[in-house]
Amino acid sequence: MMRIRLKDWIIIGLFAAMTTLAACGGKAKQENETETAFDPNAEFTSLSIFNLPSQWTSHKGEDMELKDLHGKVVAMVMIYTNCKATCPRLVADMRTIKERMPKDKLKDLQMVFVSIDPEADTPEKLAEFAVENKMNEEPWLFLRGTEEDTREFAAVLAVNYKRISPIDFSHSNIISVFNRKGELVHQREGVDVSSEETINELERLLASNE
Repeated sequence: MMRIRLKDWIIIGLFAAMTTLAACGGKAKQENETETAFDPNAEFTSLSIFNLPSQWTSHKGEDMELKDLHGKVVAMVMIYTNCKATCPRLVADMRTIKERMPKDKLKDLQMVFVSIDPEADTPEKLAEFAVENKMNEEPWLFLRGTEEDTREFAAVLAVNYKRISPIDFSHSNIISVFNRKGELVHQREGVDVSSEETINELERLLASNE
């Protein structure tokens, strides 16, 4: 009999959630608006990324797990620092999104970059990248993990990536939004795409305390 690991259940559940978001559009958003308020003491639901046991290191050299983001509204994107094509545009999009957020709500927001190239993107390299882009303070967070954890998390976010040279990757360009319980509620795919829906969703989550 085939056994399904906890990680697999989370991936299956999140793929189902993403399918709902894509198929139902406004309906899924309307249902989210009726969710109960955020309870910091509640257990994580089966759709929460906080169930994943993966280990990460931040650009400040701090070891952490995804559940350490519990209670924060999260905007997340997967990039690599050597990218000269689409990643700089994703960084610019994240900066624009952050600048549109209410200043009094920034303490509840986490803007996260996860490296798809953990071999090259050491904590020191991520720290340099953060300083160069003036993103070395809150709410910015840069993470790198093992190759296995990175690939598994990319699958959760439906981010595809493939190394095409020693320093270059082909990869999806997706900004993902999670509520305070670590549940995926919105994704925006592509570059040169309007961020208005992403901004609106983040503002809604920050205001609603979901």
